[in-house]
Amino acid sequence: LGLKVKKNEVSWLADTAEDADLYHEFNSTLTFDYFNSMLINTMDEEGNFIELGGEFPLEENEHFNRLQVNTLMSDIQVPTNVYNKDPDILNGVYMSEALNDVFISNFQKDPTLTWQYFGSSTGFFRLYPGIKWTPDSNGVVAFDCRNRNWYIQAATSPKDIIIVVDVSGSMKGLKLTIAKHTINTILDTLGENDFVNIIAYTDYVRYVEPCFKGTLVQADLDNREHFKLLVEELQVKGEGKVKKAMKESFRVLNEGSLCNQAIMLITDGAMEDFQSVFEEFNWPDKKVRVFTYLIGRDMTFAESVKWIACNNKGYYTHINTLADVQENVMEYLHVLSRPMVINHDHDIIWTEAYMDSSLLLMTTVAMPVFSKKKETLSHGILLGVVGTDVPLLEVMMLAPRYKLGAHGYAFLVTNNGYILAHPDLRPLYKDGKKLKPKPNYNSVDLSEAEWEDTEEILRTAMVKGETGTLTIDVRSAVDKGKRPLFLKNDYFYTTINETPFSFGMVLTRGHGEYVFFGNVSVEEGLHDLQQPDLTIADGWTYCETDIDPHHRKLSQLQAVVRYLTGKEPDLECDEILLQQTLFDAVVTAPLEAYWTALMLSVEDGIETAFLGTRSGLMRVTRYSGIEKRKGKNFLTRADKENLFTVDHFPIWYRLAAENKPGQFLYYVPDDDVNKAIGVQMSLDLLERKFLATTKQVNNKKYIALQDKITHIWLFTLQLFALIVLHFSTLCRVTLYDYQAMCKNSHHHSSGARPLLSVSDPQYRSVLVSVLTFLLEFNICGLWHNDYLADAHRQKKVESMVPCNTEYPGFIYDSTIRETNSIIKCGRCQKMFVLQQVVNSNLVLLMVQADCDCSPSIGLNFFEHNATVKCNRMKSQKIRRRPESCHAYHPHENAKDCGGACEISISVALFFLSLVTSLALR
Repeated sequence: LGLKVKKNEVSWLADTAEDADLYHEFNSTLTFDYFNSMLINTMDEEGNFIELGGEFPLEENEHFNRLQVNTLMSDIQVPTNVYNKDPDILNGVYMSEALNDVFISNFQKDPTLTWQYFGSSTGFFRLYPGIKWTPDSNGVVAFDCRNRNWYIQAATSPKDIIIVVDVSGSMKGLKLTIAKHTINTILDTLGENDFVNIIAYTDYVRYVEPCFKGTLVQADLDNREHFKLLVEELQVKGEGKVKKAMKESFRVLNEGSLCNQAIMLITDGAMEDFQSVFEEFNWPDKKVRVFTYLIGRDMTFAESVKWIACNNKGYYTHINTLADVQENVMEYLHVLSRPMVINHDHDIIWTEAYMDSSLLLMTTVAMPVFSKKKETLSHGILLGVVGTDVPLLEVMMLAPRYKLGAHGYAFLVTNNGYILAHPDLRPLYKDGKKLKPKPNYNSVDLSEAEWEDTEEILRTAMVKGETGTLTIDVRSAVDKGKRPLFLKNDYFYTTINETPFSFGMVLTRGHGEYVFFGNVSVEEGLHDLQQPDLTIADGWTYCETDIDPHHRKLSQLQAVVRYLTGKEPDLECDEILLQQTLFDAVVTAPLEAYWTALMLSVEDGIETAFLGTRSGLMRVTRYSGIEKRKGKNFLTRADKENLFTVDHFPIWYRLAAENKPGQFLYYVPDDDVNKAIGVQMSLDLLERKFLATTKQVNNKKYIALQDKITHIWLFTLQLFALIVLHFSTLCRVTLYDYQAMCKNSHHHSSGARPLLSVSDPQYRSVLVSVLTFLLEFNICGLWHNDYLADAHRQKKVESMVPCNTEYPGFIYDSTIRETNSIIKCGRCQKMFVLQQVVNSNLVLLMVQADCDCSPSIGLNFFEHNATVKCNRMKSQKIRRRPESCHAYHPHENAKDCGGACEISISVALFFLSLVTSLALR
């Protein structure tokens, strides 16, 4: 329902813009002082507002990521390369003023709305609410709405494109630079619903990527970026003969789709008799449009290059400088949109996932805006595109978290099988101290998250828009991929009407099937709900706080209390969830007193006592201030893995749910502080409780242990790896990560010694003592961490690149209570004893430490030879192209082809071109 509302709001914007244009008469002398978003609130030296920079009130708004905005009006952004007082701009801005009232009305009726906008075909961008636009460090505003995916998808139907580029000797120097920039700009106009390939020609034809020879590949982000790298390597040589390249292009396109097809010819001249090619492959139907880009100052071949475009329903442009590229490339989009505009087909489009400035995943719903003036109907004039952003978090809330159980989740995929939202989608990576989007964050395939669906049954059904169920036995890697759980998942999936998306929901057998209800009075529940140790999941929707603007500043707990006390009776709240929450609050209320009494009878060392329930309720009691706590991040807002979120239950909750009844679960929270503390506490706990008669570690060596605790973890992992190989106390589980980031380094290790040398005297007595492991930590805990991907110091730090990894997890065989053996390590041998700690997930490991058995371990990266890599790049998974296609209309004015009318190339012109070209080359 929420998505349908968004679609209707965008439709209203499109209707308003078209009506405003219909009744607006173009005025070439119009003067209009609009609010330019880069100039607003700017004064000159005399204290007066500068032109286009009038007073524009701004205030911080929580709903818009705490940005300074104006919710009473929109303002205008114009790229630096577009003249902000051009008559086309002024008339378009004046006409689109009518959108202001609709923007405001939409937002008042639907407070969940975020940004609304109109992107004009002339280049200006009207944005609501209005903001102050900040240029880059050079004072340049490079943002051009016409380059954005939502604009391009709304303006055109899916397209198959072959880019043909001349790399003959005459294209050297600046010409080649302009040609490369033109190719990259064309690639930037393509999306995952499009297909593409690039052919370079001289006196012979070659594909810039030999792997893609004779085929079209999906223009997803990975392939586009791959093409850009190859284009950068293009070199010029030889003589240019376009005829063979055109023939090859037509052959490939003839095997493509039946929607928009185009050839983009980039050259400084065409001297061959190419008419026969079009007669053979494209005339009379002209199903393939040919767009031509004449590069350089020389106009010798201008007429022949125009003739190619005008006689194949394309468009000709002359690109003289790098600054000309952007505007000239965009012309092809207007030509492709003509049939849709003439037919007045308003296709609603939904984009793939993208990340906004606050690193939130979004999708855009957009619709084209056409000119309805009869006198220009055959020209098919696209006025622009209207749209609004939709946070994907809002869509994920279609499945209330509490109804899915400990391991359940919801997810969204596109018609191409790419993930929009999924709890295992990791779109960000850490580059130093900064979080950055991964290069391929929005092209992660469902099969890369649900990799147990080996036959892609689930993926295929969802891409096709089917409704159904499926059961799969899965190895679920929780806690950032470090802890394997064996689960049986039931998948439920369906299409979301009037969108290209499919919605999936997962329930794990044994969880989420039944709901426990308990009745308590509202008065009793409210009393316990407002205790200082209690919180509820702020990311869950107990009450809708976005509907009424007055409720937006309320936390979920505040909203629940105000609703139950009758102060906000108009709030829409989930009655079932509230009933469960009140019951949990009452039942768990005595715990605070119990924990307080317990602390009086135990030794120091406990920092926090906590509890969580299936209603998202948590009770947390702190026994030491934050300055004294070792696990400073644990159960704070920064520690999302251990809190109830829209995506998941806390890790400790999920692990405990799979733990055997009656057993204690020991769990080490995963952050830089808690890694060390968890090991220290485990060592200290076992020495005090289980090895009271063992020689104590003296203070000096214990401090040394704290300083090198990470190295001990790594060494113990290495030792455990040897034990696994020697004695099957642990079951190896192979896990995969298709979203990993690896160091792009070709440097060799520095030859530094292993991370821990047991010959070091400071470790000897510690290692002879006891090392404790969390069984659920399964070795792969640190195996899968970033700092193990590069076990030794590197001579040079390289950038991170996407990669696929395979890594081991280990699950302890609980039937083995105790075992011991000897490991031979070259000229020495090491004895170990491993014993299960009763009623827990811990084992006690004692090792003889006078022999170094440490192997070199790390991640096993998938390696692809050239053939495997090629097959993977061009593999075409099942996908569903949008149903609508607008490639042809009988009333289209194909004579509008770049300033040239119907041109008949003469024999004299051809021979003149030929002679001139030979002289130049």
